[in-house]
This record gives sequence, structure tokens and C-alpha cells, in this order.
Amino acid sequence: MRLDVVSLAPEAFAPLLTLGVIGRAFAAGIAALHTHNPRDFATDKYKKVDDDPYGGGAGMVLKPEPVFAAVEAIPVLPRRRVLLMSPQGKPLEQADLRRWATSFDQLVLICGHYEGFDERIRSLADEEVSIGDFVLTGGELPAAVIINGVVRLLPGTVGTEACLEEESHSALLLEHPHYTRPASFREMEVPAVLRSGDHGAIARWRAEQQQQRTRERRPDLYARWQEQQQQQ
Repeated sequence: MRLDVVSLAPEAFAPLLTLGVIGRAFAAGIAALHTHNPRDFATDKYKKVDDDPYGGGAGMVLKPEPVFAAVEAIPVLPRRRVLLMSPQGKPLEQADLRRWATSFDQLVLICGHYEGFDERIRSLADEEVSIGDFVLTGGELPAAVIINGVVRLLPGTVGTEACLEEESHSALLLEHPHYTRPASFREMEVPAVLRSGDHGAIARWRAEQQQQRTRERRPDLYARWQEQQQQQ
């Protein structure tokens, strides 16, 4: 997969290239990361990328010209999706990461900065994405989250497909508890069922734990899961 990031802080993405399995995926050619700085496309001698907002107000607004030029200079693959990082966007879900990982060969991620971006920049995007109901200084961290989440789903990045299917949010439910040796640690015991060797009982225990954890910690997800079960 080709990943193109439009950002005024391209150096923010360098750690991804050496980050565990994600870094190894880039090194192996499973994914390729390209950064594009709008400042390189500014045409005035000061390389200006922001300006005062029309109508007045605090802060500076990211200008449309350098952002459009940066995006339009990116090679276009047949299956491409352009994502705009925005606190006004749709909240990010695991299903989005899986959709992008399986349905597209190229993601273009546009990062805002300053007080905001010129409204016309929105026209470049196929989707606007938010990672939560809060505001950051720029879209670099949300873009890095998406890159991490998508690349780990690409074939060859992680060891087995099964571990991706069983993790939290893959089917709305949170993941079940995990244990490893020792069986007893500071008077905390590994559940006997996990040491029983009865794979059927273990599967049932894990399913029950998923439902219980989701009901207690994320009742909103549990309600969606129940609705999904009723429709099947």
C-alpha cells in the first residue's frame, strides 16, 4: 500500500519507519510512506502557507493553494482514498481501518494546522476523520494513528490473521483477558479453565468474558453488538 501524507511537519512520521512490526512492514515493502510539505509548494518568497481569517478572529488559517498543489502533485493509483484529519470528521472505528486496508491501494492523509484550514480544502477529501472529541495542534498524530492501524492489518505485517480477528473492536466486543506463565503471581491466579486443555470450554469462557467486559466498560458498544445479534 502507498501512504501519502500532506503535512507541515513531515518529520513527525519518521518514527513510524522504525516502529516494531510497522517499521518492518515498511522495510519489507508491504507499505510505502511518502510525505509532502505544502510549504514546498508555496509560490511567494516567504513560503507562506497560512493567513489571517476573513471576517477576523484569532489564529491563522491554512491557505488552500499550497495544499491543493501538494495533493495534486501526488501520483494517483487506481484505488485511492483521500482522508482529511479533522475534529469535525467521523469518529475513527476499527471497521474503517479494515475497509481502507482491504479496499484501497493508496491512502492520502491531509493534516491541518494552525487555527484551522480554509474550508475549500475539504473538497479534496473523500472522507473526514476524527480520533476523538478533542482538538490537537495539527493532524499529524491522528494521521500516524491511522497509518499504524492500517499497516498492521496488511497481509504479512503480523504473524497470523487469527490474532487480528480476535482483538478488541474487530466484532464490536472488547477482547477477552490474556494470561501467561506463571500460573500464580502475588496471589493472583490464572483461571483454571485456561489450564484445563478443554478448548471448547476455553472458547466459551473467552466469549463470555468479551461480552461481560464490553457490557461493563463500553455499554454503547454492547448495545450495538446486541442489535447486530438480533438482526442475524
